[in-house]
Amino acid sequence: MAVDFWTYTCINWLRTLPYVRAWSEKYRDAGLVVIGVHTPEFGFEHDLDNVRRAVREMRVNYPVAVDNDYAIWRGFDNNYWPALYLIDAKGAIWHRQFGEGSYGEAEAMIQKLLGGGNGMVTPEAHGIEVAADWDNLRSQENYLGSQRSEGFAPGRDAAKLRLNEWTLVGDWARGPHAVALNKPNGRIVSRFHARDVHLVMGPAARGASVRFRVRLDGQAPGAAHGGDVEEQGQGVITEQRLYQLIRQPRPIVDRQFEIEFLDPGVEAFAFTFG
Repeated sequence: MAVDFWTYTCINWLRTLPYVRAWSEKYRDAGLVVIGVHTPEFGFEHDLDNVRRAVREMRVNYPVAVDNDYAIWRGFDNNYWPALYLIDAKGAIWHRQFGEGSYGEAEAMIQKLLGGGNGMVTPEAHGIEVAADWDNLRSQENYLGSQRSEGFAPGRDAAKLRLNEWTLVGDWARGPHAVALNKPNGRIVSRFHARDVHLVMGPAARGASVRFRVRLDGQAPGAAHGGDVEEQGQGVITEQRLYQLIRQPRPIVDRQFEIEFLDPGVEAFAFTFG
């Protein structure tokens, strides 16, 4: 059995999904049972409709246990997203893996527990599931709420931000877990160094939508636009999830990212990079 702890906005888990999905498909008939354990990080990830939508859209092809009260998480004494546990038929844990990478090692253990196997999977990753550009990743996950945030530079001129600093422009309320926009045309500005920029965000009210515009060094992103943005930088938020806003070609250098929300009613939770 493979037990995979995840939460649907976690970019680190999203980049492991092609492998977990491929293992489930390849080894199912040989006896591998994959169980996903969805343990939420943000409040909206407790919502079953959100989780069901994520399972469908992300093509999660194995059973998922909803662990809203962290009971399974505590039972495994787990501390990470993603976390993979490989367990034999008697319930003994043979392998623990936290974070991304080491896919060959995990698959070799799957084959050992199943009594053999031919070759290793070579899944094709697309969009947000593509592995990070680790050689150029100098910006790390950062929360926007006051409880765990780093690099927040309130009141600083956006043009003078240093690497991995960010600021808010406009009428925002900053709570412990998120920032919420009260009036139109509020902006989040960040100085970063990475191929990809993602933002966990969503409308505060179910069924609402919020228009936004992305700029990279003050210009429309063009070919550097992410999967949720068109070349001129326009996009619309309709769900509470992780949005890919920038995927830029090399060379990767320090850049200034800006997202302007044309409507109020958005909540933004965390930046992630890739």
